[in-house]
Amino acid sequence: MANVYVEPIPKGREGAIEGYVLELSSNERLNQTTYKRQEEAIAAAKAAGHKPLVARVRVTSKGNPDHWRSAP
Repeated sequence: MANVYVEPIPKGREGAIEGYVLELSSNERLNQTTYKRQEEAIAAAKAAGHKPLVARVRVTSKGNPDHWRSAP
């Protein structure tokens, strides 16, 4: 079961969150779907057999484990 990152878009501090995408550790998107809610992205990741990780902070680094927590 690979880790998948539930990333808010747009990335960084540019305005309000418009949706969520699923990314692998290489910043490559798992699929081309944009989810309106974080909960939908988590459910899709679990259904695909992945372990979803959600951000603790808005500006993230996939190499920093303090920026991520396991999804419920």
